[in-house]
Amino acid sequence: MHQFQTLSSDSFAAIAAQIRLVATDVDGTLTQAGKFSPRLLQTLEALQTAGMPVILVTGRSAGWVSALVNYLPVAGAIAENGCLYFPKADAEPAFLTPIDDIAAHRQALEAMFATLQQTIPYLQPATDNPYRLTDWTFDVAGLSQADIDACAAACLDAGWGFTYSNVQGHIKPRFDKADGLLVVLRRVFPEGRLEQGLTVGDSPNDQPLFNREIFAHSVGVANVREYGDRMEHFPAYIAERSEVAGFGELCQQLLNGPL
Repeated sequence: MHQFQTLSSDSFAAIAAQIRLVATDVDGTLTQAGKFSPRLLQTLEALQTAGMPVILVTGRSAGWVSALVNYLPVAGAIAENGCLYFPKADAEPAFLTPIDDIAAHRQALEAMFATLQQTIPYLQPATDNPYRLTDWTFDVAGLSQADIDACAAACLDAGWGFTYSNVQGHIKPRFDKADGLLVVLRRVFPEGRLEQGLTVGDSPNDQPLFNREIFAHSVGVANVREYGDRMEHFPAYIAERSEVAGFGELCQQLLNGPL
Protein backbone atom coordinates (compact mmCIF):
# COMPACT_ATOMS: atom_id res chain seq x y z
CA MET A 1 0.00 0.00 0.00
CA HIS A 2 1.32 3.44 -0.95
CA GLN A 3 2.45 5.73 1.87
CA PHE A 4 1.04 9.27 1.66
CA GLN A 5 2.24 12.52 3.19
CA THR A 6 -0.43 14.37 5.14
CA LEU A 7 -1.61 17.96 4.80
CA SER A 8 -0.25 18.68 8.26
CA SER A 9 3.30 17.95 7.13
CA ASP A 10 5.89 20.70 7.06
CA SER A 11 6.46 20.13 3.34
CA PHE A 12 2.82 20.91 2.49
CA ALA A 13 2.90 24.01 4.67
CA ALA A 14 5.90 25.17 2.64
CA ILE A 15 4.05 24.93 -0.69
CA ALA A 16 0.58 26.07 0.42
CA ALA A 17 1.51 29.74 0.18
CA GLN A 18 2.56 29.26 -3.48
CA ILE A 19 -0.79 27.92 -4.68
CA ARG A 20 -2.79 30.29 -6.90
CA LEU A 21 -5.17 27.90 -8.70
CA VAL A 22 -7.03 24.71 -7.74
CA ALA A 23 -8.11 22.10 -10.30
CA THR A 24 -10.40 19.55 -8.68
CA ASP A 25 -12.43 16.47 -9.44
CA VAL A 26 -16.11 16.55 -8.43
CA ASP A 27 -17.69 13.18 -7.51
CA GLY A 28 -16.14 11.73 -4.38
CA THR A 29 -14.03 14.88 -3.93
CA LEU A 30 -16.53 17.75 -3.67
CA THR A 31 -19.54 15.61 -2.78
CA GLN A 32 -20.75 13.92 0.39
CA ALA A 33 -22.61 10.66 -0.29
CA GLY A 34 -23.14 11.85 -3.86
CA LYS A 35 -24.56 15.28 -2.98
CA PHE A 36 -23.37 18.86 -2.75
CA SER A 37 -23.51 20.49 0.66
CA PRO A 38 -23.64 24.02 2.11
CA ARG A 39 -20.04 23.46 3.20
CA LEU A 40 -18.94 23.06 -0.40
CA LEU A 41 -20.49 26.37 -1.44
CA GLN A 42 -18.90 28.08 1.54
CA THR A 43 -15.50 26.64 0.67
CA LEU A 44 -15.66 27.54 -3.03
CA GLU A 45 -16.77 31.08 -2.19
CA ALA A 46 -13.86 31.45 0.24
CA LEU A 47 -11.40 30.42 -2.47
CA GLN A 48 -13.00 32.81 -4.95
CA THR A 49 -12.82 35.68 -2.44
CA ALA A 50 -9.15 34.90 -1.85
CA GLY A 51 -8.46 35.25 -5.59
CA MET A 52 -7.75 31.55 -6.03
CA PRO A 53 -9.71 30.35 -9.09
CA VAL A 54 -11.14 26.83 -9.09
CA ILE A 55 -11.46 24.70 -12.22
CA LEU A 56 -13.64 21.60 -12.03
CA VAL A 57 -12.14 18.58 -13.82
CA THR A 58 -14.73 15.83 -14.00
CA GLY A 59 -15.80 12.80 -15.96
CA ARG A 60 -19.39 14.01 -15.93
CA SER A 61 -21.23 14.72 -19.17
CA ALA A 62 -21.30 17.90 -21.23
CA GLY A 63 -24.98 18.37 -20.39
CA TRP A 64 -24.38 18.02 -16.67
CA VAL A 65 -21.32 20.29 -16.58
CA SER A 66 -22.82 23.05 -18.76
CA ALA A 67 -25.38 23.60 -16.01
CA LEU A 68 -23.04 23.06 -13.08
CA VAL A 69 -20.52 25.69 -14.11
CA ASN A 70 -23.22 28.36 -14.05
CA TYR A 71 -24.37 27.63 -10.51
CA LEU A 72 -21.11 27.20 -8.62
CA PRO A 73 -18.54 29.92 -7.84
CA VAL A 74 -15.86 28.45 -10.11
CA ALA A 75 -13.79 29.83 -12.99
CA GLY A 76 -14.74 27.06 -15.40
CA ALA A 77 -15.16 23.32 -15.76
CA ILE A 78 -13.55 20.54 -17.80
CA ALA A 79 -16.02 17.76 -18.67
CA GLU A 80 -15.81 14.19 -19.96
CA ASN A 81 -12.35 13.48 -18.51
CA GLY A 82 -10.52 16.30 -20.25
CA CYS A 83 -12.21 16.57 -23.65
CA LEU A 84 -14.40 19.67 -23.21
CA TYR A 85 -14.08 22.99 -21.41
CA PHE A 86 -16.95 25.19 -20.27
CA PRO A 87 -15.88 28.71 -19.31
CA LYS A 88 -17.95 30.45 -16.68
CA ALA A 89 -19.63 32.90 -19.02
CA ASP A 90 -20.25 30.70 -22.06
CA ALA A 91 -22.69 27.79 -22.44
CA GLU A 92 -20.87 26.49 -25.52
CA PRO A 93 -18.07 24.02 -24.80
CA ALA A 94 -14.61 24.31 -26.29
CA PHE A 95 -13.33 20.98 -27.60
CA LEU A 96 -9.91 20.32 -26.12
CA THR A 97 -9.22 17.35 -28.42
CA PRO A 98 -10.30 17.49 -32.07
CA ILE A 99 -13.25 15.33 -33.17
CA ASP A 100 -14.22 15.87 -36.82
CA ASP A 101 -17.62 14.17 -36.86
CA ILE A 102 -19.45 13.92 -33.54
CA ALA A 103 -22.24 11.69 -34.87
CA ALA A 104 -19.80 9.17 -36.35
CA HIS A 105 -17.67 9.36 -33.22
CA ARG A 106 -20.64 8.50 -30.99
CA GLN A 107 -21.64 5.60 -33.23
CA ALA A 108 -18.13 4.20 -32.91
CA LEU A 109 -18.25 4.59 -29.11
CA GLU A 110 -21.57 2.75 -28.96
CA ALA A 111 -20.18 -0.03 -31.14
CA MET A 112 -17.24 -0.42 -28.74
CA PHE A 113 -19.65 -0.67 -25.83
CA ALA A 114 -21.58 -3.40 -27.69
CA THR A 115 -18.30 -5.27 -28.14
CA LEU A 116 -17.67 -5.10 -24.39
CA GLN A 117 -21.17 -6.44 -23.72
CA GLN A 118 -20.39 -9.53 -25.80
CA THR A 119 -17.83 -10.49 -23.14
CA ILE A 120 -19.53 -8.91 -20.12
CA PRO A 121 -23.28 -9.07 -20.92
CA TYR A 122 -24.34 -7.51 -17.62
CA LEU A 123 -22.74 -4.15 -18.45
CA GLN A 124 -25.38 -1.43 -18.27
CA PRO A 125 -25.07 1.87 -20.17
CA ALA A 126 -25.24 4.95 -17.98
CA THR A 127 -28.35 7.09 -18.27
CA ASP A 128 -26.34 10.21 -19.15
CA ASN A 129 -25.05 9.00 -22.53
CA PRO A 130 -27.58 11.15 -24.47
CA TYR A 131 -25.96 14.20 -22.87
CA ARG A 132 -22.39 13.27 -23.80
CA LEU A 133 -20.32 14.32 -26.80
CA THR A 134 -16.90 12.68 -26.58
CA ASP A 135 -17.18 9.51 -24.47
CA TRP A 136 -19.52 6.59 -23.65
CA THR A 137 -20.23 5.55 -20.08
CA PHE A 138 -21.53 2.56 -18.18
CA ASP A 139 -22.31 1.94 -14.53
CA VAL A 140 -19.55 0.35 -12.43
CA ALA A 141 -21.81 -0.67 -9.52
CA GLY A 142 -21.62 -4.43 -9.17
CA LEU A 143 -18.60 -4.86 -11.45
CA SER A 144 -15.51 -6.67 -10.22
CA GLN A 145 -12.00 -5.34 -10.68
CA ALA A 146 -11.50 -8.15 -13.20
CA ASP A 147 -14.46 -6.83 -15.22
CA ILE A 148 -13.03 -3.32 -15.22
CA ASP A 149 -9.57 -4.57 -16.19
CA ALA A 150 -11.08 -6.55 -19.08
CA CYS A 151 -12.91 -3.45 -20.32
CA ALA A 152 -9.71 -1.41 -20.15
CA ALA A 153 -7.70 -4.00 -22.07
CA ALA A 154 -10.34 -4.39 -24.79
CA CYS A 155 -10.65 -0.62 -25.27
CA LEU A 156 -6.91 -0.12 -25.49
CA ASP A 157 -6.59 -2.98 -27.98
CA ALA A 158 -9.25 -1.30 -30.15
CA GLY A 159 -7.49 2.07 -30.05
CA TRP A 160 -9.72 3.73 -27.43
CA GLY A 161 -8.83 5.19 -24.07
CA PHE A 162 -10.52 3.94 -20.92
CA THR A 163 -10.83 5.09 -17.34
CA TYR A 164 -13.19 4.66 -14.43
CA SER A 165 -14.27 6.36 -11.23
CA ASN A 166 -16.41 5.44 -8.25
CA VAL A 167 -19.42 6.14 -10.49
CA GLN A 168 -18.80 5.13 -14.11
CA GLY A 169 -16.54 3.46 -16.64
CA HIS A 170 -15.61 5.63 -19.63
CA ILE A 171 -14.83 4.59 -23.20
CA LYS A 172 -13.13 7.67 -24.57
CA PRO A 173 -10.50 9.21 -26.83
CA ARG A 174 -6.92 8.72 -25.76
CA PHE A 175 -6.99 12.07 -24.00
CA ASP A 176 -7.22 12.52 -20.26
CA LYS A 177 -7.78 15.01 -17.45
CA ALA A 178 -4.14 16.11 -17.46
CA ASP A 179 -4.17 16.70 -21.22
CA GLY A 180 -7.32 18.80 -20.96
CA LEU A 181 -6.14 20.79 -17.98
CA LEU A 182 -2.83 21.63 -19.67
CA VAL A 183 -4.69 22.97 -22.73
CA VAL A 184 -6.96 25.11 -20.52
CA LEU A 185 -4.03 26.47 -18.52
CA ARG A 186 -2.28 27.50 -21.74
CA ARG A 187 -5.41 29.04 -23.31
CA VAL A 188 -7.23 30.58 -20.37
CA PHE A 189 -4.77 30.97 -17.50
CA PRO A 190 -1.41 31.60 -19.17
CA GLU A 191 -0.23 33.40 -16.05
CA GLY A 192 -1.04 30.35 -13.90
CA ARG A 193 2.23 28.49 -13.96
CA LEU A 194 2.14 24.78 -13.20
CA GLU A 195 4.13 25.22 -10.01
CA GLN A 196 1.36 27.50 -8.70
CA GLY A 197 -1.42 25.00 -9.40
CA LEU A 198 -2.82 22.27 -7.16
CA THR A 199 -4.73 19.25 -8.46
CA VAL A 200 -7.22 17.33 -6.29
CA GLY A 201 -9.03 14.02 -6.71
CA ASP A 202 -10.12 10.71 -5.25
CA SER A 203 -10.16 7.85 -7.76
CA PRO A 204 -8.43 6.14 -10.72
CA ASN A 205 -9.70 8.58 -13.35
CA ASP A 206 -7.84 11.31 -11.41
CA GLN A 207 -4.50 9.53 -11.84
CA PRO A 208 -3.40 11.90 -14.65
CA LEU A 209 -3.80 14.79 -12.20
CA PHE A 210 -1.50 12.96 -9.77
CA ASN A 211 1.33 12.51 -12.28
CA ARG A 212 4.18 14.36 -10.60
CA GLU A 213 6.10 14.68 -13.86
CA ILE A 214 3.33 17.08 -14.92
CA PHE A 215 1.79 18.44 -11.70
CA ALA A 216 4.16 18.88 -8.79
CA HIS A 217 1.43 19.57 -6.24
CA SER A 218 -1.51 17.20 -5.83
CA VAL A 219 -3.83 16.15 -3.02
CA GLY A 220 -6.15 13.19 -2.59
CA VAL A 221 -9.09 13.21 -0.23
CA ALA A 222 -8.92 10.24 2.14
CA ASN A 223 -11.16 7.94 0.10
CA VAL A 224 -8.38 7.70 -2.52
CA ARG A 225 -6.85 5.09 -0.19
CA GLU A 226 -9.48 2.62 -1.44
CA TYR A 227 -7.60 2.48 -4.74
CA GLY A 228 -4.07 2.37 -3.32
CA ASP A 229 -3.31 -1.01 -4.91
CA ARG A 230 -4.86 -0.18 -8.30
CA MET A 231 -3.18 3.06 -9.34
CA GLU A 232 0.06 3.96 -11.06
CA HIS A 233 0.11 7.61 -9.98
CA PHE A 234 -0.67 8.75 -6.45
CA PRO A 235 -1.26 12.21 -4.99
CA ALA A 236 1.67 13.85 -3.29
CA TYR A 237 -0.45 14.53 -0.17
CA ILE A 238 -3.61 13.15 1.38
CA ALA A 239 -6.31 14.67 3.57
CA GLU A 240 -7.27 12.98 6.82
CA ARG A 241 -10.97 13.10 5.91
CA SER A 242 -12.95 11.81 2.95
CA GLU A 243 -14.93 13.55 0.23
CA VAL A 244 -15.89 17.20 0.73
CA ALA A 245 -14.69 17.21 4.34
CA GLY A 246 -11.21 16.39 3.03
CA PHE A 247 -11.48 19.16 0.43
CA GLY A 248 -12.48 21.56 3.20
CA GLU A 249 -9.48 20.42 5.23
CA LEU A 250 -7.23 21.21 2.26
CA CYS A 251 -8.76 24.65 1.79
CA GLN A 252 -8.27 25.51 5.46
CA GLN A 253 -4.56 24.92 4.89
CA LEU A 254 -4.56 27.03 1.72
CA LEU A 255 -6.46 29.90 3.33
CA ASN A 256 -4.64 29.72 6.67
CA GLY A 257 -7.58 29.16 8.95
CA PRO A 258 -11.07 27.78 9.47
CA LEU A 259 -13.68 28.54 6.83
